[in-house]
Amino acid sequence: MPSGHEADPSAGDRARALDAHVFHSWSVQGQTNPFAIAGGLGTRVWDHEGREYLDFSSQLVNTNIGHQHPKVVAAIRAQAEVLTTVAPATTNLVRGEAAAAILSHAPGFQSVFFTNGGADAIENAIRMARLHTGRDKVVSLYRSYHGNTGAAVVATGDWRRVPNEFARGHVHAFGPFLYRSEFWSETLEQECKRALHHMRRVIEAEGPESVAAILVEAIPGTAGVIVPPPGYLAGLRELADRFGAMLIMDEVMAGFGRTGQWFAHDAHDVRPDLIAFAKGVNSGYVPVGGVVVSPEIHDTFTRRVFPGGLTYSGHPLAAASIVATLDAMESEGIVDHAHRIGEDVLGPGLAALAERHRMIGEVRGVGVFWALDLVADPETREPVGADVIGALKGALLRRGLLPFAADNRIHVVPPCVVTEDEARQALAIYDEALAEVAA
Repeated sequence: MPSGHEADPSAGDRARALDAHVFHSWSVQGQTNPFAIAGGLGTRVWDHEGREYLDFSSQLVNTNIGHQHPKVVAAIRAQAEVLTTVAPATTNLVRGEAAAAILSHAPGFQSVFFTNGGADAIENAIRMARLHTGRDKVVSLYRSYHGNTGAAVVATGDWRRVPNEFARGHVHAFGPFLYRSEFWSETLEQECKRALHHMRRVIEAEGPESVAAILVEAIPGTAGVIVPPPGYLAGLRELADRFGAMLIMDEVMAGFGRTGQWFAHDAHDVRPDLIAFAKGVNSGYVPVGGVVVSPEIHDTFTRRVFPGGLTYSGHPLAAASIVATLDAMESEGIVDHAHRIGEDVLGPGLAALAERHRMIGEVRGVGVFWALDLVADPETREPVGADVIGALKGALLRRGLLPFAADNRIHVVPPCVVTEDEARQALAIYDEALAEVAA
């Protein structure tokens, strides 16, 4: 724990007692036991008892710039002294500066519609695509997560969609995933070609004239950090153009440095029509998200009303945090740093772990965005059970690492500012924990 912060176990007891009044997301309310965090700095957090942890979850894969970055904290504090809130219909300088800062990393785009987070960014991207095209259906992938609001959760492909299917006009397809291929592929090239063929056939079967948009995560994150093969995103762009649909890129988790690029799709030389963002744009210091809008779609709403809006759209505290975050990421070379850490430390280090531990079926990732696909049998690729993941999480916590787990995977997702020494320390902790659980 940094100097000036003393342990206070009574505060931890009080936090846990009061947590009984908090209704937790995606949880059985009688079975929650959330980890109590008292504070954080950089890549580390600590609890009320004074134990320190490497945060290799980045909370929900969003603290890209790390905890308590002084420039971002100072910007929020300074803005709070000037103007804490303002109606979205007004003109506000810091809001405009935030939009300009985002657009500087999205060449060829026209404007930014600000939301409160990633889910409502997806909602409004879908709305824009439907109104722009005059069509209804949105095609997304089964291995995906797009948020918890009405259309966003139905666009989601995983289990969270099923109890929430109240929105209409949603269709799903399988994307490329060679390790667990739905297409019996033996190479990345085959997987890409067959996944694009499958997408084309889904659109044709649904009626191309009814499809407003293809919606995909640039890299499916919660679904397993599934890096698309070369040519896949370009192939989706071609299909969207062929059928007159919009291509919506969900960069909520992958954007703003997470992959060692400003946007993950930058590595694929593809320009979507709409980009949904949140999380890394300001590391979640103030809730914010948004949609980056192409000139063509922007022009549609210069002639007609856009029937959508939010009370806190472009909130000045959020806008100030965006400006400070992107400025710090540029001036401190944080995006390039994330790329180097992935190439030089995490990628090789995780591959070495896979050589030593049969439980690791596959290592996937880029930048500071990785997943360990854990299997009970490397030949059949049968996923490990929840008991194994629970034991592994406990082993990691005991060694001072805060993990991110999803299904049968451990995601290795530290802040973009993680140092080489911290990354190597984490690799050693993963090594020990895997050995303990396998014993």
